[in-house]
Amino acid sequence: MERMSKQSYGPTDQVSNKPMGGEPRKHDPSFRGPIQNRGCTDIVCCILFIIAILGYIAVGILAWSQGDPRKVIYPTDSRGQFCGQAGTPLEKKPFLFYFNIMKCASPMVLLEFQCPTTQMCVEKCPDKFMTLIKAYAVNSDFAYYKNFCEEGVTNTMGVAEILKQRLCPAMLLPSKPFTRRCFPALGMKGGVITVGNSSTFNDGNEIRNAQDLVAGVQNATVVMEARQVVMKIFEDFTHCWYWILLGLVIAMIISLVFLILLRFLAGIMVWVMIAMLVAVIGYGIFHCYMEYAALKGEAGANVTIKDLGFQTDFTVYLQIRQTWLAFIIILAIVEVIIILLLIFLWKRILIAIALIKEASRAIGHMLCSLFYPLFTFLLLAVVIAYWGVTAVFLSTSNQPIYKIFNETNCDYSRQTCDPANYSTSPMKAQCADSKCLFAFYGGETPYHKYLIALQFYNVFLFFWCANFVLGLGQMTLAGAFASYYWAAKKPDDIPAFPVFSSLGRSLRYHTGTLAFGSLILSIIQIIRVLLEYLDHKLKGAQNKFAKFLLCCLKCCFWCLEKFVKFLNRNAYIMSAIYGKNFCTSARDAFFLLMRNVIRVAVLDKVTDFILFLGKLLIVGLLGVFSFFFFSGRVKAFQNTAPTLNYYWVPILTMVVCSYLIAHAFFSVYSMCVDTLFLCFLEDLERNDGSPERPYMMSENLLKILKKKNKTDPAQ
Repeated sequence: MERMSKQSYGPTDQVSNKPMGGEPRKHDPSFRGPIQNRGCTDIVCCILFIIAILGYIAVGILAWSQGDPRKVIYPTDSRGQFCGQAGTPLEKKPFLFYFNIMKCASPMVLLEFQCPTTQMCVEKCPDKFMTLIKAYAVNSDFAYYKNFCEEGVTNTMGVAEILKQRLCPAMLLPSKPFTRRCFPALGMKGGVITVGNSSTFNDGNEIRNAQDLVAGVQNATVVMEARQVVMKIFEDFTHCWYWILLGLVIAMIISLVFLILLRFLAGIMVWVMIAMLVAVIGYGIFHCYMEYAALKGEAGANVTIKDLGFQTDFTVYLQIRQTWLAFIIILAIVEVIIILLLIFLWKRILIAIALIKEASRAIGHMLCSLFYPLFTFLLLAVVIAYWGVTAVFLSTSNQPIYKIFNETNCDYSRQTCDPANYSTSPMKAQCADSKCLFAFYGGETPYHKYLIALQFYNVFLFFWCANFVLGLGQMTLAGAFASYYWAAKKPDDIPAFPVFSSLGRSLRYHTGTLAFGSLILSIIQIIRVLLEYLDHKLKGAQNKFAKFLLCCLKCCFWCLEKFVKFLNRNAYIMSAIYGKNFCTSARDAFFLLMRNVIRVAVLDKVTDFILFLGKLLIVGLLGVFSFFFFSGRVKAFQNTAPTLNYYWVPILTMVVCSYLIAHAFFSVYSMCVDTLFLCFLEDLERNDGSPERPYMMSENLLKILKKKNKTDPAQ
């Protein structure tokens, strides 16, 4: 007891002379790791979570019964029919054609989300310029023209009658399909935007009509260019998706090999990893400098990014020197920061390496823990898929709404109508030139009125379920690694199948605890989503105080989310060990960390930094390899690599996905280090190295902390 009284546990209250972080846990001779005899915790929250899941299933069933995903896949004509849908008369007509696309630039489109012009499904988009008057004079041209007219047009009808009944467009323009919709084929000639080939315009009237149309669509050129960029990106994915999958498999293999080698060669691997990271960034600086030097004297290479402006072809930026200079500066700053951190923290890195070695030994006795992230990934995939499918069905569960569109004044303009009997209705009689066209999807039923609330519920349950799955993984791994640490004789006293045993305990006893912690985190995340939504809506506002307040709220809730994630993680560890409820576990974990705040700040974070460097190394290796493969810089790969519009598309995809894969595997190590860290802090408070209260940590950790277990003199 005298030895216990001499140990310091952090700052103290001068009045009561007690640690401000709470009382340290007392020694318990019967404690041998995660408690087996435990009861269910946070039952109320468990029941609430089950009810919420049942409600989520009900929302999904309701959405699936009302929704129609064909509204997203297929374009819809003026009658509400889907173009190109299999098993329908329009199966061979996959493209949507607009009679007068200039009306799509009307401000009413922003309000009604529908062009006020006739739309019909066609087999292919028109490929030449043609007016109805000229086509009517030639039978072959008129036969081609009728492919873009409604049914009922005959050769005996006059041009005036056809136009009066709006059975055909006044002219056809060369068009190209985009998202299954026919848009004018814009081009550039002599610095002027043109539609199609100007040589097809034979007289002044045609040229003027075309020029008027060009002026009408010029405002939409930026949007269409952006859409073309998106289409090119999708096209690149279709050409290189199998190479991306191969790269992700390689990233998974590298991560597994790295973790296996880390078990046996932790110290060497860490230093080699740091050296390789420095080398990779150094090579990046060298490569950027060579590109920067190669552009010296090239025509147009000295143009600044500001002068160049936004370009849809991103390879243009690689042709100017300022881009490579920016890359050099960014990489140099990162290199200097890493080197400075290595210089000032090298002693702490040695301690972190010892913790990683201990974690390697723990994982070595339960190798199945390395594959537990696959189970987490599978559960997350189910959650994401359910959320995505439900969101699509909810967003497509509206009914088709038809409205009256007309050219002249009409009292019934923009009112709803029924296309089945509109031709004989009084509205048609009063407005002879009006038409009943499909406008948008909506509805007036109670279901449609609360559709926004159902979407919000879908998003909230997505956050709750996703955080629950992540918390389940953390508690499962924490219980398994804690059983290793508190085993008196390793590995003899480690229970059989520790990961599966811990998973069973977590689901049987602590579903409510996991639901409680994930609920708190989900509420914070949904508030952040709402703040981002408000920020997006208030971008055009001039109230600077509102912007400042919103920015402060976003920053505060971001910090709060990070803190709650940290607290939840440690609360799950304590709950996995002692079987207490969420609030008690969070309090015990917080006070334990507060009593050892310096060790937390140094050892834990330095370890996280080293594991982060490992992720960067894997991402860097795969990123460099994919760059040389897809960019065609290496002649050996030029015949193998696919031809792409933007070679950075697969590179960026592989870099992001490889980081996520590396993060999944390294999260096992991170969770192991965090668990062992809390366990050894508990060990220091419970025990003092005497024969009655020996330390449970390994000999390696005892050497790091310069402590030892004293033997019984009687032995």
